[in-house]
Amino acid sequence: MAGHSKWANIQHRKGRQDEKRGKVWTRVIREIMVAARLGGGDLSINPRLRLAVEKAKASNLAADTVKRNIEKATGTLEGVTYEEIRYEGYGIGGAAIIVDTMTDNRVRTVAEVRHAFSKYGGNMGTEGSVSFQFKHCGQFVFAPGTDEDKVMEVALEAGAEDVITDEDGAIEVLTAYPDFEKIKLALETAGLKPEVAEVTMRAENTIELEGADAEKMQKLLDVLEDLDDVQEVFHNAGL
Repeated sequence: MAGHSKWANIQHRKGRQDEKRGKVWTRVIREIMVAARLGGGDLSINPRLRLAVEKAKASNLAADTVKRNIEKATGTLEGVTYEEIRYEGYGIGGAAIIVDTMTDNRVRTVAEVRHAFSKYGGNMGTEGSVSFQFKHCGQFVFAPGTDEDKVMEVALEAGAEDVITDEDGAIEVLTAYPDFEKIKLALETAGLKPEVAEVTMRAENTIELEGADAEKMQKLLDVLEDLDDVQEVFHNAGL
C-alpha cells in the first residue's frame, strides 16, 4: 500500500544526530541505564537493553562505557537514577506531539518542555491528550530503491503487520512491539539492511503543514529535541 513520504524527515533527523554526536551518546547511555535497571543487565533476557546496546554500537559509543553504565544501573557501581516521563501536547495547526524524557529532576524537565511549547507556538496537553493518535510498534525503514518484493515477502512471512511503500520510494515495515526482534532477525538473515530499525510511536494520521507553518513546526520540534532530558520526539505533522 502507498503511504506518506517520511524519508526527508528521517534524513533530517539522522543529519542532526550526526551533528550532535555527544547528545546522541547521552541519550543512549540513559536508555541503557533505564533498560538495565528495569530488566536487568543480561542482554539475553532483556530485549530493551539489547536494542539500546545496538544503538550504542551504531553511534560508536565505546564498549567500556556501555558496560560501565549497565553496571551502574544494576547496582554494581554507584550512579544517577533516571526516571521516564512522557509529555504530550499540540504544535502548529493542532499537530500532535509526544515528548519522551529521561530525567533525574522532573521539576526541571517539565519546566523546560513547557517553556519550549509555549515559546514556539505549541501547547502542553494532559496525559493521554494525543497519545491515542499514535501506535506503539516496531518500525523498519528501507531506502528508496530497495527491492520491494523481497522486503514484502520476507517481512510478511516473518509475521510483520504491514509493508508500506511511501511516495518517495522508501519502504516501511511495521510490526507488533513483541515481534520486533523476530522480524529484525528475519530481515537481516535475508540480507536486507534497514536505514531505521526501532520501536517507535507511529502517528496513525498526518496533519499536512506547508510554508511558514511547516517552518514553525520544525523549529518547535528541533527545540524540543535539543533539550538535555529529551530522548525522543514523536509527531504527526507532514513536513
